[in-house]
Amino acid sequence: MIPSLQCGGMERVIYELAVYFCKKNELEINLVLYGKSPEIFYDLPENIIIHKPRTVFNNRCRFLFTLNRFIYLRQTIKKINPSSILSFGEYWNSFVLLAVWGLPYKVYLSDRCSPDKKFSLIHSVLRKWLYPRAKGIIAQTDKAKYLYGSQLKNKNICVIGNPIRILPSSEIIIKKERIVLSVGRLIESKNHDKLIKLFCEINKPGWKLVIVGGDALNQKNMSGLINLISSLKAERKVVLPGYTNDLTSYYLKSRVFVFTSESEGFPNVIGEAMSAGLPVVSFDCVAGPSEMIKDGLNGFLVPLNDYAQFQEKLEILMNNEDLRASFGRNAQEDIKKFSVNDIGNTFLQFMLGIPDFIV
Repeated sequence: MIPSLQCGGMERVIYELAVYFCKKNELEINLVLYGKSPEIFYDLPENIIIHKPRTVFNNRCRFLFTLNRFIYLRQTIKKINPSSILSFGEYWNSFVLLAVWGLPYKVYLSDRCSPDKKFSLIHSVLRKWLYPRAKGIIAQTDKAKYLYGSQLKNKNICVIGNPIRILPSSEIIIKKERIVLSVGRLIESKNHDKLIKLFCEINKPGWKLVIVGGDALNQKNMSGLINLISSLKAERKVVLPGYTNDLTSYYLKSRVFVFTSESEGFPNVIGEAMSAGLPVVSFDCVAGPSEMIKDGLNGFLVPLNDYAQFQEKLEILMNNEDLRASFGRNAQEDIKKFSVNDIGNTFLQFMLGIPDFIV
């Protein structure tokens, strides 16, 4: 269950899990969309059963249409009569728990945000009241499990990382370029402006910084970053291609991946970069990067907001091809523990008690 299947990190995880689950002939998989805009961006397997509300959400009558979605969700769940429910979304999980109130179904919840995220009073109250009633909670990191255990009073918490796409680097031959790559929405917490400045300070001839991503959360930062690049006279050094459906080619032609976000749940893009054999330089923010990066072995973890050290570590990798190759090989090997098969199996064991088996 998820509000929509638009293009995004949380939606990508649901998609990867749905594809994996649909390979299990003994399982019937239903995808229930219930948000304001229940759109589908990803190509789903033919054998998945999709449920979408028939009514178009009218925000001018928000209460009535929210009630309509609530009734739709409850009736759909009763119609499916599921063995287990998996709900994604820190703001939406409470809505799902309310919809199944009094019904005999096991609900497993997954929050995808940074575990220290601050919620409004009403969301905080709902989470503290409803989350203990869930059958189980999926935390993305050990840090998240610790915080959820103390905050949400649910004893059945399992740590399961995100399924990471293993990129077909051995099948696709793309010439490497002197590219430092970063991927993420152009929002303030990603600190792309500071990344651009420190990259320009390194000023290494022949290298480019490519930041893939577009505006989000109504922040409209693209124009500000373009102006910053212009003021630094760095149009030939820094590239902002916007959103793309072909991230794979960017991973495979780059030499270093960088991540300056200050708040994460579990950043898929770090895992994807590692699967492409890229060494990573990342801030050690509250949760996520430290689950994947082994400092000094497959990348560098830098104390949060220490830009001087971040610049130093990036420059080391840009200047040392052998170190990049060594880190890259280790990264490809280390990230395999987050393969879709392994993560999918862990989900099934937690929710259904199905023993280990690989498709």
